[in-house]
Amino acid sequence: MKITYHGHAVLSVVLDEGIRLLFDPFISQNLLADISAEDVETDYILITHGHDDHIGDMVSIAKKNNATVIGLPEVCTYAASKGIENTHGMNIGGGYDFPFGRVKFTHAQHSSGYQENGQMIYMGEPAGILLQAEGKTIYHAGDTADYSDLSLLGEQYDIDVAFLPIGDNFTMGPEDALRAANRLKAKTVVPIHYNTFPQIKQDPQKFVEQLTSVGKVMNSGEAIEV
Repeated sequence: MKITYHGHAVLSVVLDEGIRLLFDPFISQNLLADISAEDVETDYILITHGHDDHIGDMVSIAKKNNATVIGLPEVCTYAASKGIENTHGMNIGGGYDFPFGRVKFTHAQHSSGYQENGQMIYMGEPAGILLQAEGKTIYHAGDTADYSDLSLLGEQYDIDVAFLPIGDNFTMGPEDALRAANRLKAKTVVPIHYNTFPQIKQDPQKFVEQLTSVGKVMNSGEAIEV
């Protein structure tokens, strides 16, 4: 599979059979994004939680591509209310075998709400997402603090690549992310969710140099083959 990073927490995944996945499509308001929401082509959109900097362009991209939104039930209910025809609701701890592989939602220590017309809409629990496809396991942590149960994921899954937030302020910072990486035991760790806003300014290279596993700083638009 080919995984491309598009800044903040946005990932696109193209599987060998051509199926396209998109994680947390915060694009049009993402100053680090290398793509435009209008040009995105995808079959599935996977949402970790309901904050604007993760849902972002979900509605417009899903409608344009007739894509299926995969997320917590509250996220899918919101998506359906906006006219998205294809949704698949899941919950924490639940897994499902899709045509492209297995998706499992995991705990994340964060919050999840979307402000619209001056009101806050509850968007369910925040989550991380495990993707198992083509013999590989990918972990997108979403927005989370470090917490001890990440060790359970490290024990249960042989994670090939873990995408971990390092921005601090809203998520775990570099020091906590280092502890999280040790718990997860992923073969490769990629930092995400940093430098998009002044409050989350970090040095990703300094972070990866301190990892005990392989670290990889991905620039926006950069891809890796897994």
